[in-house]
Amino acid sequence: MQVDYIIVGQGLSGTFLSWNLISAGKTVLVIDDDQPSSSTKVASGVINPVTGRRIVRTWEIEKLLPFAWNAYDVLGKELGVELVRKCNILNFHSTPQMELAFRERMPEEKEYLRLPEDQEAWRAYFNFPFSIGEIDPCLLIELHSMLSGWRKKLAGANALLTTRFEWTECQIEPDHVRYQNHTAHKIIFCEGTEGIDNRYFSSLPYARNKGEAIIADIPDLPRTNIYKQGLSLVPWHNNLWWIGSTYEWNFSDLNPTVEFRRNAQTQLFHWLKLPFEIVDHIASERPANMERRPFVGLHPIHQSVGLFNGMGTKGCSLAPYYAKQFSDYLINQTPMEPLVDIHRFKKILSR
Repeated sequence: MQVDYIIVGQGLSGTFLSWNLISAGKTVLVIDDDQPSSSTKVASGVINPVTGRRIVRTWEIEKLLPFAWNAYDVLGKELGVELVRKCNILNFHSTPQMELAFRERMPEEKEYLRLPEDQEAWRAYFNFPFSIGEIDPCLLIELHSMLSGWRKKLAGANALLTTRFEWTECQIEPDHVRYQNHTAHKIIFCEGTEGIDNRYFSSLPYARNKGEAIIADIPDLPRTNIYKQGLSLVPWHNNLWWIGSTYEWNFSDLNPTVEFRRNAQTQLFHWLKLPFEIVDHIASERPANMERRPFVGLHPIHQSVGLFNGMGTKGCSLAPYYAKQFSDYLINQTPMEPLVDIHRFKKILSR
């Protein structure tokens, strides 16, 4: 079987890259063994325009947010499902300092920060000692419908190989690649955290980062908002709630921890006035890196090998935009932004 591109991985990055290439008339073969604990499958699906304790704008959010809205909307229509909706975050301040910091940032971030109306109405659902800040607009992505819907589309087009990628089956040549009995002009790795051990890109500055979340049933909580007080309560699929997450840089395994579940449950008992039931506890490793910028492009020496990875915690906003940019580069040699192009690591990758 001859295709234009072989893509390894069908998470967020692999889905958007393969979609863009197919939309441009190219043929692809996606290799993915459907790991249930991939970072995309356990992610919240939130695109938040501000970040951190200083409440500053997320990198490049001015162009990423509208682009993401359009990309998820178009892909959703193709799949026949609603993948994206606008939402807001109600930020319950836990200290006077956090309340003050939010109010001080409001004049500088009028586009995203405000005080919600009728804050007292939320006392029917939550205990909170200080005021509430509102972040709006945010985007909430239905990742499960996206991954499963696109997977069915690929399978129907005979463009999906449901197996684990094995290097022993892969042959890299200067002008083409071969995997088993499949041949392509290039192979692009969108393999998430497994890219840390990729033989062509392992020297890149990846940073291992583990996240945990619990999944809960809270039937009486309005699903019109995301709620945050340290933990985030995010409307999830099947009418459940995603509650998390941690950002662990030092960990010995990827198993859910008793400590996180206990702490999350304790906080919910104090914060939430409604009954809830924990139905699952999930954990995964994110494909983060020390620069907090994606890794996009072709290997500086092995031009038949490419990479689309390193999205970290911002994958929902980064992947749609840079998948389109990478697709344009592959097809038309349109220059990519230097801040994401892996040629910024040319010296390291050429060793």
